[in-house]
Amino acid sequence: MQNTRFLNNYKALHVILILIFTIYPAITSASEVNVYSGRKAKLIKPLLDQFYNQTGIKVNLVTAKSDALIKRIESEGKSSPADILITVDAGRLDRAKKMDLLQSLSNLPVIKKIPKNYIDKDNKWIALSKRIRTIIFSKENIKNNDIKNFEDLANNEWSKRICVRSSNNIYNQSLVASLIANQGEKNAEKLIKGVVKNFARKPSGNDRAQIKAVAKNDCDIAIVNHYYYAIMLKSKDVAQRKAANKVSLMFLNQENRGAHVNVSGVGITKYSKNLENARKLITFLLNKKSQEWYATANYEYPVLSTAKTNELLESWGKVILDEEIINQLGDLNPNAVKLMDRVGWQ
Repeated sequence: MQNTRFLNNYKALHVILILIFTIYPAITSASEVNVYSGRKAKLIKPLLDQFYNQTGIKVNLVTAKSDALIKRIESEGKSSPADILITVDAGRLDRAKKMDLLQSLSNLPVIKKIPKNYIDKDNKWIALSKRIRTIIFSKENIKNNDIKNFEDLANNEWSKRICVRSSNNIYNQSLVASLIANQGEKNAEKLIKGVVKNFARKPSGNDRAQIKAVAKNDCDIAIVNHYYYAIMLKSKDVAQRKAANKVSLMFLNQENRGAHVNVSGVGITKYSKNLENARKLITFLLNKKSQEWYATANYEYPVLSTAKTNELLESWGKVILDEEIINQLGDLNPNAVKLMDRVGWQ
């Protein structure tokens, strides 16, 4: 009797264990995805919440400085919980790729919808948005047609009139890398040396600080990413709006190669434990609705051609972009850094 009861209990336990080990893994693997984001939570979390509401897949978000996250993924190695890395600048994305932290996205169908220049040549990352590095200038001291090309900034006319952040900034490094790609290192060095001579002060502060400096007449021109100007124009902060309204934005090189463009982008980590969920999230981030949300939230340009641009950006008109060399920005980053050191860009 006891043996029969034991056998029946054993069979019942066996059935329960089979159910646990067959059903539970399926539930857990379908329930979450881990994102390491160099973008601030407010610029990505609302989209991630929408993804959860649509799919039931929970997104565990970790935000920090992009370089710190890349180092963290490297140090965590195979035990890293990260499934996705979101960061800004092609230079950083390329760095993560060269460190062998990302896996191929070649089997992701959404890639076919994105222009090839906004996808890594080895399919290790894909862009989420476009960001243009250009200039803002004093409405009071400069006319709209005084500057047309980045090359003009090296002219003696602009001596002590240019503000920009430091050479440590990846945005500036990629800008210089783009000039090397277009003109060759020798010509790019001559150009950047001329621009550095025209700095109004030692480089410091972020892009907003450069815009404020022009508004205060500390300089007449500032090299910035376009969305900082847009954000300040629409800011709830009266001082920021006031500063932005004292300056104008201009896209450079519109009659030749186009304005320097960079990206924010995403990749799947090499040791992702939730690969299918990561693929679903990237597909979601690149759909039309998500791309339009991104454009509205941070005034960046969408990479999906069918997505609408923010109204403010639309009012600026069509912008010719230097898209052909995006995939070279990471490769040329070491050259750019050395060049900037040689010409004294602090």
